Amino acid sequence: SSIHERLKICDKFKNEGLYMKNSLDLGLIGNCQIGALINEQGEIVWCCLPRFDGDPVFCSLLNEHPDGEGSGYCTVELLDNISTEQFYIPNTAVIVTRMTDKHGAIIEVTDFAPRFHQYGRMFMPMMIIRKLRRIHGTPRICVRVRPMYEYGSHPCSVTHGSHHIRYVAPGWVLRLTTDVSITAVLGETPFFLEDTATIILGPDETIPDAIGELSRRFLEETIANWHDWVRDLSIPYEWQDEVIRAAITLKLNTFEDTGAIIAAVTTSIPEAPHSGRNWDYRYCWLRDAYFVVNALNRLSTTNTMERYLSYLINLVAGAPHGLIQPVYGIDGRAHIHELELQNLPGYRGMGPVRVGNQACVQVQHDVYGSAILAVAHVFFDRRLAHRGVHNLFTRLETLGEMAFNFHNQPDSGPWETRNILRINTFSSIMCWAACDRLAKIAVHIGLTQKAVYWRKKADQIHATICARAWNEKKQAFAGFFEGDALDATLLLLHDIGFLPADDPRFAKTVAAIERELKRGNYIFRYVETDDFGIPENAFVVCTCWYIYALAALNRTDEARDLFAHLLSKRNHHGLLAEHIDPRTGEQWGNFVQTYSMVGLINSAIRLSKRWDSAF
Repeated sequence: SSIHERLKICDKFKNEGLYMKNSLDLGLIGNCQIGALINEQGEIVWCCLPRFDGDPVFCSLLNEHPDGEGSGYCTVELLDNISTEQFYIPNTAVIVTRMTDKHGAIIEVTDFAPRFHQYGRMFMPMMIIRKLRRIHGTPRICVRVRPMYEYGSHPCSVTHGSHHIRYVAPGWVLRLTTDVSITAVLGETPFFLEDTATIILGPDETIPDAIGELSRRFLEETIANWHDWVRDLSIPYEWQDEVIRAAITLKLNTFEDTGAIIAAVTTSIPEAPHSGRNWDYRYCWLRDAYFVVNALNRLSTTNTMERYLSYLINLVAGAPHGLIQPVYGIDGRAHIHELELQNLPGYRGMGPVRVGNQACVQVQHDVYGSAILAVAHVFFDRRLAHRGVHNLFTRLETLGEMAFNFHNQPDSGPWETRNILRINTFSSIMCWAACDRLAKIAVHIGLTQKAVYWRKKADQIHATICARAWNEKKQAFAGFFEGDALDATLLLLHDIGFLPADDPRFAKTVAAIERELKRGNYIFRYVETDDFGIPENAFVVCTCWYIYALAALNRTDEARDLFAHLLSKRNHHGLLAEHIDPRTGEQWGNFVQTYSMVGLINSAIRLSKRWDSAF
């Protein structure tokens, strides 16, 4: 049916209060080159190739029909299925889906993207392997593979050989290699699974080995690799499983070739139903850098941290005249042109579907502080192979000058408002942080005069913020200069180092945010009208910032209770999206959200008992 007809059907479902099957109760697999989301029925609903920001070959997450048909997916169906169980193999990114039919027959589908050391380097091909295994009885299954190209515009053309199917699109070919009947896959006809079977989705290359043996070896090597990686993590005594899953997810959002870490693997999952707040998050935001690097450091994932810092340093080095933007492509490209697509109806029919992100051309002054706060680690962390030197400090000084020049100028702020420019307090605080950290770096590397210079700049910005952002009536720092609206970013006053925890202004600001931005167990980023109206759902990481603030104020019991509640709202795999509906607890927004998982990690580390006091 046409897009118009499909959207009419979707509207009919919405008007009748019905939802389609798509939800964010999904699992993420990947290998730091590609990522894929798998639903509880074992369907691959989202996967972009050849990398995170590529064409979504499987896109049924944004392309579902109310009648359950459609395209853009890969699924293994058990006929007469009555129950499904899905779980990760512990401490890995390997997902197992176990299905049982009404006759008692059971199958397992094991999904993973190969990742392991081979020939002295990391092997992480553009490949997904699906291993099928009969556990009990005589299960009858059907394999359906319906890839699309150009963001769901067209089905692929198909050619095949004796043991493979080629799904052909302009510019690329996806090859399915299998030891089951090619005729059954092409015709989507059911067959009995007698023992085991393998489906390999990957590049258009011949697989020379027996694929059953190859997939077995790849699975064993991939599991061992993830176990080795987890074994080297530094984790808190409490919430170990939760932090391990968050750490693996953070790693899965890493594009290893450049070191970039994406905000999420999806595009256009709305922040709230019918809100129009649908964005493409398959890119790298400098806003996230400070928090991501802190989490990586606390986890002792120094290799991932060093690769990410290298990506950031390359951005700084390439910034024209020291001007940096809020978001970049995973390859470091600056231009990420945003457009709306007409061929995908969107998540539950809630468009628009956007590709690219207009934030790349926005003015956000907080990015200078974010970049310097993150890169400062290379000057202080002696574990890193590539340490900070005077030449890098000189490059960072260019950013510092920009921060000082812009600290009292209007911008779009950390929430990227599209039509509202003002002097955002958080942006100014991050400009202060840029100068403050430059002063500390200068002291550390013995540049006394530079330390004095940057301390003077930082003190000047600090005084300006205190004079212009403090709202005497509300007894709190306001979200923008000479304003009275509050903003959740100001929960970070202590975390960033702008105020000590015992400064009364910090506690008063937290109290004001509690009064105005707290809804149940969640903190909203703000509650005023923006470009799209009044926000309906809570931005997950803001609640994490509130937990940080409570911990700093020694309100530990409250922080732990709040953290326990937040953990209970993760999906059944332990994953978080960007937003949560405070009324229903349902997750919304792009998924899996790096910011949310980093907030979970940092909260757990702050609140956990120490290892040496736990026994």
